[in-house]
Amino acid sequence: GVLHEDLRLLLDTALPPKRKKVVLGVGDAKMGAAVLEELGVQCQTGGVVAELMRGIRLHFPALVRGLTAQSAAKAQLGLGHSYSRAKVKFNVHRVDNMIIQSISLLDQLDKDINTFSMRVREWYGYHFPELIKIVPENSMYCRVAKFIGNRRELSEESLEGLEEIVMDSAKAQAILEASRSSMGMDISPLDLINIESFSRRVISLSDYRKGLQEYLRSKMSQVAPSLSALIGEVVGARLISHAGSLTNLAKYPASTVQILGAEKALFRALKTRGNTPKYGLIFHSTFIGRAAAKNKGRISRYLANKCTIASRIDCFSEVPTSVFGDKLREQVEERLAFYETGEPPRKNLEVMKEAVVEASEVVAEVKRRQEKKEKKRKKREKRRLEALAAAAEEPAENSVMETEEEEEEEEKKKKKKKQQEESEAEPEPEENGVEEEEEEPQPKKKRKVMVEPEQQEEEEEEKKKKKKKKKKAAARDSEED
Repeated sequence: GVLHEDLRLLLDTALPPKRKKVVLGVGDAKMGAAVLEELGVQCQTGGVVAELMRGIRLHFPALVRGLTAQSAAKAQLGLGHSYSRAKVKFNVHRVDNMIIQSISLLDQLDKDINTFSMRVREWYGYHFPELIKIVPENSMYCRVAKFIGNRRELSEESLEGLEEIVMDSAKAQAILEASRSSMGMDISPLDLINIESFSRRVISLSDYRKGLQEYLRSKMSQVAPSLSALIGEVVGARLISHAGSLTNLAKYPASTVQILGAEKALFRALKTRGNTPKYGLIFHSTFIGRAAAKNKGRISRYLANKCTIASRIDCFSEVPTSVFGDKLREQVEERLAFYETGEPPRKNLEVMKEAVVEASEVVAEVKRRQEKKEKKRKKREKRRLEALAAAAEEPAENSVMETEEEEEEEEKKKKKKKQQEESEAEPEPEENGVEEEEEEPQPKKKRKVMVEPEQQEEEEEEKKKKKKKKKKAAARDSEED
């Protein structure tokens, strides 16, 4: 209903300033109404305009400079692909294909488990025939048969294990008493091993069926919460599977949903001109079973109507909730009570107003949670990127420090080499008694010459001789005087 900003800007720039008498030719009536509402420009939509638009599209490459027929075809192809992608794009949390596969597998598992359980009953019944009447349930029978094995080995000690399996102490005691007085034949250990292994397979299949049922319940709460709240997860999944998808189910009228699954009976009735069926798959819901025989047709028609509304709400709502399904279920309950007691139900308008108010609150809460999750996800992503950046900077700093240390070591080595070269360049004293050249006196610094102990003794002896000579010379001088 709101004109796009780009189109509005284009029309504002393209149209003349005085545009009171301007009439635009628009191929779409909705777009013409939007232009008239937003800009006040009268638009004409009709056969002539459609022909003109068709001619413009046909000769568009000749009307625009630099545009060839090949590039126009590529542009049209790209536009078609993008439109198809937008149509095909779906949310991974709202995939009804998984529901179709899971409900089909669930039905197949039910058939297989029943067949295999009957095989275990027949096989183990030769050894312990009284167990069938005590434990009639299939999966529990397989568990008990696997636990007992040879009935002659069953004793009071294994009574607690039996109670855990059958969840009834009286039934466990009855099994123990029946094993003591059983009419069954003896069985070999090899046969028991095969029976136990087959029972183990049946038990694993039944456990997997429970997990698959939980998975189906969770998927239905995500894809079609209103339909599952109204009619149940299993019946709703069967309706979606029979229709092919949730979108196809939403397109069906209520009369088709009512007899969905009873097509063979419908065509037989049309062919023989008999009574048409009153219900199909929706017969498995609790409402039709609770209704009286004379009201089954009416309640099935009413229930099909509400199922159609619920499927359309689930299919076309952005944030699906179970609020509408709960309200529709209350309406069906009130209609069922009206058929039985005559109490008038509430009007549909009142119920839907309440549902819209509650659904808006629930949707706002869901959006708030999604925003919080998105913020947390962005924060985690930001922290992760910062950690990666810090980890990338640390080796760079370490490499810089290592290069600096290497440079300092190289400088030290160079200095040492220079000192060694200078020391080698200095002249050494000659051994032939040649005196060394006197070095320039270094102020402030005194050189310490290391002298060997033998040289010190020789110098002291020479000093003593010189002193003696001086004394002798002084004595001679005194005598001459």
